[in-house]
Amino acid sequence: MANELSKATGRRKTAVAHVRLVPGEGKWIVNGVAVETYIPSESLRDYMNQPFAITETMGKYDVLVSAKGGGIAGQAGAMRHALSRALCALDASLRDALKKAGCLTRDSRMKERKKPGQRGARARFQFSKR
Repeated sequence: MANELSKATGRRKTAVAHVRLVPGEGKWIVNGVAVETYIPSESLRDYMNQPFAITETMGKYDVLVSAKGGGIAGQAGAMRHALSRALCALDASLRDALKKAGCLTRDSRMKERKKPGQRGARARFQFSKR
């Protein structure tokens, strides 16, 4: 895209979001759909817009997102992370405010894998002495 300003990748748990910032009036397009349709929860949409609110850049950019993996909440967190990174790439002076608010921290909590010969990640089969 010719008028693309910045792009970044964000992650949370197993969700990955690729964000592109374009000059505009603050519209979000997620996987080709309006954000209100893709993420019906108002609180998650507010969570995703948090970097804009912190940096006082609300309504200056349109956000084009490609999100996959995880669930809706994980993807919303990944979008927030990617948006924060994209804003930092545009203006390095915004980094301190975003870092202080925790927007640049990647949430690495993932489901632990199931171990071989066991019931689950930590659960074991019941021990029987006899």
